[in-house]
Amino acid sequence: MTDLKSRLGLLRSKSIYLWKPFNRARLRRFYGRFVQPGALCFDIGAHLGSRSRAFLELGARVVALEPQPECAAYLRRRWGGEERFVLIAKAVGAQPGIARMHLNRWNPTISTLAQSSWRRAMAAAAAHRELWDRQIDVEVTTLDRLIGDHGLPDFCKIDVEGFEAQALAGLSHPLPALSFEFISFEKARALTCVRRLAAIGAYRFNWSFRERLRLERPDWVEAPDVEQMLLTQGQRITSGDIYARLENRIRENYLDKP
Repeated sequence: MTDLKSRLGLLRSKSIYLWKPFNRARLRRFYGRFVQPGALCFDIGAHLGSRSRAFLELGARVVALEPQPECAAYLRRRWGGEERFVLIAKAVGAQPGIARMHLNRWNPTISTLAQSSWRRAMAAAAAHRELWDRQIDVEVTTLDRLIGDHGLPDFCKIDVEGFEAQALAGLSHPLPALSFEFISFEKARALTCVRRLAAIGAYRFNWSFRERLRLERPDWVEAPDVEQMLLTQGQRITSGDIYARLENRIRENYLDKP
């Protein structure tokens, strides 16, 4: 049975990510440049499914990965009967196996498989006291295995709280388009992700800060430009998502919207 603190944490997340109709429309508009009807999307670190919902509403098929038991249970209740939605209650990493997950029951958005250094940095940057007060072992798969089981996704969103580099280490196939979260105090992790993608495909990049749902660049740029952006953030605490798109996909289907 879910304890009171976990239930309150889920309510907090719902109020932030699900109960704002305006944000729901913004998500559809933003992701519409990447996701067309019939597309396949991977939602890695689905949390409560705000992105999965947007992908479904855009007519896509969704494979959602979420290892937190309470979050996975919510996703199962919400979309378990949707034939275009597949839930896998696993994490994604460099190799299959079992990993220790640190749960923040009051703020499940930042539950993580990352090392203690990430948690310390996040706690220091947070406006309120953050506590990872429960640990569980979770099953881990890889992006390559997911591709083998479900096919090559047209778009893959990765938001796994400091574990993005490990998730991309399990990918050897260039994907048409994907995104991963970054936080400015963890520049080295973001740089590792950018360099990993540049090594496996002819990618161009863009980025969006916080939850603005707006690409900051009018054009798609190369990896060194992303590295420069990260380095110029200095000591400011900035988060967001870096988007990567194969160069040929940009030329063939440039769908950017303001």
